[in-house]
Amino acid sequence: MNADDITFRPTTEQDYDFLVNLYGSTRQEELALTGWDADRREAFVRMQFAPQRVHYRAKRPEGREELILVDGEPAGRLYSDLGGDTCHLLDFCLLPEYRGRGIGSRVLGGIQAAAAAMGRRVTIYVESFNRSLAFFERHGFARSAENGVHCLMEWRPESDPMSHGITQGG
Repeated sequence: MNADDITFRPTTEQDYDFLVNLYGSTRQEELALTGWDADRREAFVRMQFAPQRVHYRAKRPEGREELILVDGEPAGRLYSDLGGDTCHLLDFCLLPEYRGRGIGSRVLGGIQAAAAAMGRRVTIYVESFNRSLAFFERHGFARSAENGVHCLMEWRPESDPMSHGITQGG
């Protein structure tokens, strides 16, 4: 079995429809419960995606929105802010047909390796009911805060004394 070739490139406005469809793919289970027709679902997804993107850009102006390409084809999105003392992932998702193939694990493993080399932790907010919680937990993330709707998931490099429950100064 050949490994998929994973690359990244910055998003452009020409990617907008792909990004909306990708976002919609992460909401399929919820939307299935609404009983809405396809047009109403698409309108709702577009209405939700636009402010999410504006929020990410306002909250993390140094953030990078990149397409995840698999064998040159758009497969997902990685929105990250790797500046400061924490590598924060704002969004990390793949189209359904790319899930379960180890692609997400390879992307996240690369982020973790880069963060470890810099001595930084990696964080991401995940909805408390989202099945991706298990994905992040399998990759060494732990819940560090919850607000009822979202969990802040955090990964620390092994060399970080806080990752072993050791506190500084006492």
